[in-house]
Amino acid sequence: MNALIEFQDVCKVYQMGGGPVRAADHVSFAIQPGEFTAIVGQSGSGKSTCMNIIGCLDTPTSGRYLLDGRDVSHMDRDELAGVRGERLGFIFQQYNLLPRLNLLENVELPLMYAGMPRRKRRKRAKQVLEQVGLSDKLTHRPSQLSGGQQQRVSIARALAGRPAVILADEPTGALDSHTSREILGLLQTLHQQGTTIVLITHDNSIAVQAQRIIRLEDGRVVYDGDAHAPEAVVRPSLAGEEVLP
Repeated sequence: MNALIEFQDVCKVYQMGGGPVRAADHVSFAIQPGEFTAIVGQSGSGKSTCMNIIGCLDTPTSGRYLLDGRDVSHMDRDELAGVRGERLGFIFQQYNLLPRLNLLENVELPLMYAGMPRRKRRKRAKQVLEQVGLSDKLTHRPSQLSGGQQQRVSIARALAGRPAVILADEPTGALDSHTSREILGLLQTLHQQGTTIVLITHDNSIAVQAQRIIRLEDGRVVYDGDAHAPEAVVRPSLAGEEVLP
């Protein structure tokens, strides 16, 4: 089976005021279809850089990024936008819902931009809102929902285009612990249904909800394996990082 996501010796260098900064330093990994993988690290570890490259929001300085076997590294802006629209579904910490639109309209929006006929996109939006447990709130506006319900809408919107990958960037960062567990449970259900999920987080207690952890420090992969293996446990550091129980 071909990898769905593959980093081959990916480097990303940013030119800053004090000189070049290597945000990704020869990063290599492969994610298979149907995997639930967490990319985890503290601020400055390189996880956001990897997320931006996976999401076709940025390109490597060197190395190759392959999505479903296609080399994304040298695509132009229009090609990258096409890949984002067709192959990737995004879930962000901030829900990015349009306040003047109801739930159906919010979920329909990317399908409309993709050129899907109105009747077909309305049917699809209803399907995914039902999938996330919001079939009784189709005409509600975001302001009428709790934070957890708004995040469910953003998950429905991400699912609407039947993407190859759901890319979730700190999806529980704005939620309380109870609601966070509900959202993580929904992501696990989607994974059990065959959805490929890449979860970006700084929180080790969130990362262990995935099957696999890719841990980054200073732009390098320092662990890649089973999320529940003893080696996945974070060791104490000079920065005072806590050890997982």
